[in-house]
Amino acid sequence: MKPRISFRLLQLATAFTLLTSAFSADKQPPAQKKPDRPQPPTRPFDAPGAPKFTRLDGKPGVNPPVDAEGDFLVGPDYVAAPETKVVEGVPQGKVQQFQIDSKDCKLFNPGIARDVFGTVDPNNPKTLIVETHPIDYKRTISVYVPSQYFAGRAAPFIVAHDGPGMGKPDMNLARILDNLIAQKRVPTMIAISISSGGGDAQGHERGREYDTMSGLYAEFIENEVLPQVEKNCSVKLTKDPEGRATMGNSSGGSAALIMAWYHPELYHRVLTFSGTFVNQQWPFNPETPDGAWGFHNKLIPESPVKPLRIWMAVGDRDNFNPNVMRDDMHDWVAANNAMATVLKAKGYHYQYLYCLNSGHGVGNAKPQILPQALEWLWKGYPISQAR
Repeated sequence: MKPRISFRLLQLATAFTLLTSAFSADKQPPAQKKPDRPQPPTRPFDAPGAPKFTRLDGKPGVNPPVDAEGDFLVGPDYVAAPETKVVEGVPQGKVQQFQIDSKDCKLFNPGIARDVFGTVDPNNPKTLIVETHPIDYKRTISVYVPSQYFAGRAAPFIVAHDGPGMGKPDMNLARILDNLIAQKRVPTMIAISISSGGGDAQGHERGREYDTMSGLYAEFIENEVLPQVEKNCSVKLTKDPEGRATMGNSSGGSAALIMAWYHPELYHRVLTFSGTFVNQQWPFNPETPDGAWGFHNKLIPESPVKPLRIWMAVGDRDNFNPNVMRDDMHDWVAANNAMATVLKAKGYHYQYLYCLNSGHGVGNAKPQILPQALEWLWKGYPISQAR
């Protein structure tokens, strides 16, 4: 009888354990969901420190005149420009892609990445302490070649940062250029979209490439990317800085200006959306202690005017201090407003759009404003000539 009683007791004990476990699980507090990052506040267009805008708001689909300079208010509703659509009868260019392995690069080899964001340096609140580790990566290059391009002719071009992944070329830019070139509003130009080495901001490869205040990334593109574009896509690229433009979104926007600022002999035309003209450079550099925030509080005001033509846009709900740093240099709206102010004071050719009802990257406004922004950017360059 004892074995039978022991087995019955074991069954009861097991059942009791399962019930107790289930009851305990029911009583456990639910897993804490990581709180969403607070949404940036809407900053009024007429706040202290903002430029005095020419108001085009309340007129959906209306952009500033293509030959106008200065500061303009657009939105809050937007209408995609017809140039963003495929138009029957308009010649369509081709988009080709290839990759560059970091192991084959001279610069930015290996890449870097971080596991955690980092902590504020107690000895310098303008920078972070970040632990990084080396990585290998592959960089995708997407190249748009218009159907009107003549082989062997040195063509003007635009470098676009944060290019798409392999197999997903940026057909939006290609469609816009197809239409603008056919309408003779921009020159017969090549577009080169270059992906970053990955990640974002301090401690990641993208941050090292885009946010570093030096000519290094422009030199990387010049010496290691453009020759591969010419070789793989059977094109010839102009050496004339008037025929070279660079564009980007967020840190890609600051990278666009950094390239032209440190190498004006290479690039004269810059287009930015939500440019990260804030203190995001890492590692810390005492020569440029404020990172790209230094453009508007020191570099541009204190430097001779450079031969640059600059187009910018920002959203009224753009990024605002999205990290642990509290240095008063992480407001994208304030940074872009300050950029417009100093560019005007120094006499630069610029156009600045303040986009109502729009966030970081002005994604809802971009289909309306990008085609005309590209046309504005290329003003003064011979449309029918590729040098």
